Amino acid sequence: MASPVPTPAPEPFTPPSRDCSFCPRLVEFRLRQRAAFPDWHNAPVPSFGPLEARLAIVGLAPGLRGANRTGRPFTGDYAGDLLYATLLKFDLAEGVYRADPHDGLRLKDARIANAVRCVPPENKPTPAEFASCRPFLRAELASMPNLSVVLALGRGAHDQVLRVLGVKSLAGYPFAHGRLHELPGGRVLADSYHCSRYNTNTGRLTEAMFHDVFRAVTERLGRA
Repeated sequence: MASPVPTPAPEPFTPPSRDCSFCPRLVEFRLRQRAAFPDWHNAPVPSFGPLEARLAIVGLAPGLRGANRTGRPFTGDYAGDLLYATLLKFDLAEGVYRADPHDGLRLKDARIANAVRCVPPENKPTPAEFASCRPFLRAELASMPNLSVVLALGRGAHDQVLRVLGVKSLAGYPFAHGRLHELPGGRVLADSYHCSRYNTNTGRLTEAMFHDVFRAVTERLGRA
């Protein structure tokens, strides 16, 4: 009896370089920030968490005074306060979050990435910038051998995840907070409103609503 053919290992993911030049507007903005704040990260922000994770959390882009300053996704702003507290609550992280990339916090079975890796002016990437950065997210998700669930934080991240996973019709998977979409190939796309201060201050997203999404995700992963 012939031995089964082993599944090839995924190609290693290569993040964008510190001086990535794909998006001229973002390069110009990045250089201005480097001149104004030389002690900040001011470069494409690397993802955080193990590639072996079953959960990928995808945000829109680094925050100016959060990840762009600290160099770790969702670190140093209000969105990170809520996200990391929730990850700790649902046993997807261990340690103490101190809004510092050197705080020793570790993610468990989860990885955080952004659809666009550099901070955009007014936190609004253009369609061309989404397209230029899309290959990095596509390669990253392809390098996660155990990926089962992708949690999109906001409509922009939702659309980019569908595109990189090769979904032909985005209309067939409309964004809706709390919805779990069954995707071709057996993966799941979970939706949440972004955990931004604006969304929480206006009541669009409450802590309880955010926890409900993570409860559904962890149940799907068998971690509940």
